[in-house]
Amino acid sequence: MENRFSVRRVEGMEEGKASVGGGGGATDVFTATSTTCLVTEPRRRSSLQQLTLEALPRLDNYRQWGMKRPSLGALHGETALAATAEEREGDGGLPVGDPDLEPPRPPEHHGVKLGWIQGVLIPCLLNIWGVMLFLRLSWVVAQAGIGLSLVIIAISATVCVITTMSLSAICTNGEVKGGGIYFIISRSLGPEFGASVGIVFAFANAVAASMNTIGFCNSVGDWLEEYNTKIVDGDVNDVRIIGVPAIAVMIIICAVGMEWESKAQNFLIAIILAAMVDFVVGISMGPRSDVEKAQGFVGLSTDIFQQNWGPDYRYSEEMNQDFFSVFAIFFPSVTGIQAGANISGDLKDASMAIPKGTLLALLISMISYALFVLLAGAGALRDASGNVADLVNGTVSVCAPHCQYGLQNSYTVMQLASAWGPLIYLGCFAATLSTALTNLLSVPRIIQAVGIDRIYPGLIFFSKGYGKAGEPYRGYVLTFLVSAGFLLIAKLNAVAPLISNFYLASYALINFCTFHAALIKPLGWRPTFKYYNTWLSLVGFFMCVAIMFLIDWLTSVITFVIIFALYLIVVYRKPDANWGSSTQAQTYKTALHSAYKLSSVGDHVKNYRPQLLALTGRPQDRPPLLGLASLITKGHALLICGDVLQTQLTHRARERRLRAGSATLRARRTKAFYAVVDGLPFEQGARALMQSAGIGKLRPNVLLMGYKQDWQSCPADDLIAYFNVLHHAFDNRMAATILRMRAGLDYSQLIEEIEEKDKDHGSLSATVLRRADSSLVYLPSHGSDSDLSNTRVLAASASQLSVISSADSTAYLPTDSITPNRRFNVNNHSPRSVLKSKKRNLASQFATSLADSGKEIPLDLLTSMTKFDTKQPKGTIDVWWLYDDGGLTILLPYIISTRSNWSSCRLRVFALANHKNDLDLEQKNMANLLTKFRIEYSSLTMVSGITEKPQPDTLAFFEKLIEGLKASHSGMTEEDLAAQEEKTYRQLRLREMLLKHSHDASLVVMSLPMPRVGVVSAPLYMAWLEVLTKDMPPFLLVRGNHTSVLTFYS
Repeated sequence: MENRFSVRRVEGMEEGKASVGGGGGATDVFTATSTTCLVTEPRRRSSLQQLTLEALPRLDNYRQWGMKRPSLGALHGETALAATAEEREGDGGLPVGDPDLEPPRPPEHHGVKLGWIQGVLIPCLLNIWGVMLFLRLSWVVAQAGIGLSLVIIAISATVCVITTMSLSAICTNGEVKGGGIYFIISRSLGPEFGASVGIVFAFANAVAASMNTIGFCNSVGDWLEEYNTKIVDGDVNDVRIIGVPAIAVMIIICAVGMEWESKAQNFLIAIILAAMVDFVVGISMGPRSDVEKAQGFVGLSTDIFQQNWGPDYRYSEEMNQDFFSVFAIFFPSVTGIQAGANISGDLKDASMAIPKGTLLALLISMISYALFVLLAGAGALRDASGNVADLVNGTVSVCAPHCQYGLQNSYTVMQLASAWGPLIYLGCFAATLSTALTNLLSVPRIIQAVGIDRIYPGLIFFSKGYGKAGEPYRGYVLTFLVSAGFLLIAKLNAVAPLISNFYLASYALINFCTFHAALIKPLGWRPTFKYYNTWLSLVGFFMCVAIMFLIDWLTSVITFVIIFALYLIVVYRKPDANWGSSTQAQTYKTALHSAYKLSSVGDHVKNYRPQLLALTGRPQDRPPLLGLASLITKGHALLICGDVLQTQLTHRARERRLRAGSATLRARRTKAFYAVVDGLPFEQGARALMQSAGIGKLRPNVLLMGYKQDWQSCPADDLIAYFNVLHHAFDNRMAATILRMRAGLDYSQLIEEIEEKDKDHGSLSATVLRRADSSLVYLPSHGSDSDLSNTRVLAASASQLSVISSADSTAYLPTDSITPNRRFNVNNHSPRSVLKSKKRNLASQFATSLADSGKEIPLDLLTSMTKFDTKQPKGTIDVWWLYDDGGLTILLPYIISTRSNWSSCRLRVFALANHKNDLDLEQKNMANLLTKFRIEYSSLTMVSGITEKPQPDTLAFFEKLIEGLKASHSGMTEEDLAAQEEKTYRQLRLREMLLKHSHDASLVVMSLPMPRVGVVSAPLYMAWLEVLTKDMPPFLLVRGNHTSVLTFYS
């Protein structure tokens, strides 16, 4: 028996191999208790998903709110905690499941979805077939003639076809959600353009609905007039009485749901088609009486066709008509191609339906307009008296230009030429009501889309959806109020050109969207509709703008002013919207090309800019260092904040740290980049930043460090690492600067205490310290990427200011009315206005305490934190330009003196004299040099005696300083001191001069002593810096890279 066995191929071998490699007991696939099991019992097959962590390419993995594929950390085999945390990361970098941090998920509605015929073709036809078709087209033929009428239709069709192709390209470049034109433009050009155009487009639709309803009311009035009947006065009041209930009924039809609205559309288009057939049949049959002939309807005739071929412009509509004025009257009739796009959220497949339905509707409508022009021009006279006797005498048109009938004088030619006149009235009713219905249907959905995106806060209330279809009932109410309000005016001739320009502005931007995306060619631009052209879209953009100004230049200017104002509102609010627009792609492409172009441009001293690498750590940890760096660059030069960590960060921790640092920079309104290097010692990390930060010519050329306050007590390795960073800077030919503040630079411990208290109080995001002079210190919490919108300050007494954070509001504390333990919420002060508020004078000293902690913060400490962020009183910036390093030592303080906060501080220049006997000559030469450099200064002092021996008390100060260092085996030896005695004496003499001249300066800038490689030890060099800067005002040591940064040549 043991030799009896059978062999068969085991299916799913690849799955088995994957399972063996993946573990988890998958080797059981090949394990059997006997060989008989392989024959008699089928092996239970496992799916691939059960055997591997990998996710297969599926649609749900790419949906915004769909399933998430395993993170790279999980597949890479990182620690379970880190991988799990990363896997919970959303696309926006926020943990899934945190209601405070996770962006709101839009509500899902599942209502009736329409196909391309019901959702696009019919609404577009109803919107294009309006009052023009039955009432005004005959007048257009009379004015422009058959030939130019066809030209007008051709131009209109060209603009519409180009715009439709552009619209089709955008619609087929991904899923189109609800919001129509707003959604399309905002996702292509960004929320600024999309929201501004969306609002004016929604307004135009609402007012256009009232205009079409007025057309319906006027048609009803004309029909009643034939029977000598009126409601009140046969004029404005009749329009109001009929129009407001009509709008209310249409609003109700729209609000009931798309199904009812679709049924209403089907009924209306059936009437319009019947009326069109009625006209074609009637004009083909010819006149049925002499009265009809006398009124201008003579039947189809080649002679009449020839008479009506050319133009005959006359005074009409209260103006002398010409080609462009007639074109301006006709063109609004074809501004209906957006009807399908307006309800994009209610379409089954918007990407397929919008191009197909819109293009077919445009083709059908343009053919029908051209056909009606030919028939009307070939079958009716321009002028007719209406008198049968004139018909017998052959003088029926002699009455021109004061006739009552004919194409030029009567809008009832269509009724006259039709087989049954009342059906034309019904067609006119249906055309006006159908256009109004489609307009009313689109407005609430556009408002809902803008509100859901939270672009304009005032529209958020109207964005709520009700029912399974998410109907915006609040938006319907707003639409009714706007439309009914304009209908009550009852005469909207002055507003009509503005509405047409609103439509044309949206068409122009649609064309520009396609042109811009096709020109930039981001990788995400892959429309399935291929029948568009980049430059043709640009032509369509210019044609729309040109037509706007041809219709009415004044309303065109008003349109652009309104759009620009709404644009500025969105730019000011900076909504949290990232939709991958082509403007973002343009920004990247422009920056990339500029960087390439800049890399090929040679350096010139006149274009020199100090590009700083500031070793700030977290930007919030060292406010003075960041403040000085920002003061120097001020958005005109590169600033990179470098952060070096010795510990290795997980990906999630690193991203969170980057977000927090970037949030601090945004909150401070500092234009800078934040770079983190982790897993390296300080020296190696700083060296890596110096060598790799930036690209091309956008690379740091100045290193800015903080002074190492604990150099005497820190480990020797840390001191050497700090010292070597200077050597690395000079090795890379970078300038080096060191800032020392009397109160220190590192406030990380204070900020960490605040952050710990924030965590104890809940999910808090930021802290603001307010000084007595109303200046602010913004301290975002670790991991916070919020702006000042989540900040609050509690009140304090005149001598004490308690500071905590909260996430609910922002308070502004006036210093003249502060009440203890009372919360202030003053809403009329926005966070940005609070940041801008700065007083001119410093208040008296007081203590500031942290809330819930007894730790006192002296005023000098708080002043030190905001030294370079607040307005400085009158003072001096003392520049000790000792050695020629290329001019950076004099350039940096000059830049600082030009900033508004430091404009009250004057430059005082101190320079070394080579010979004591030539002070006057050397001072004259130095003054001449500064004048040629165009450096403004208040005084110039030449100092001498630097080679003399220091005073005994200065020597005693130095001996006390290095006494502990010599005993601690820090590397400082008697031999080093003896070898560098002369240089040491120079530093001591400089200290004596500094104490004499610059002890009360607002800022001192001095040439940094050069640390020669292998000559000066780290402890001795730091002792020199300590001698120069101890007990001094804010002190900046500067050493350029000995390349000229100043020139007196033009």
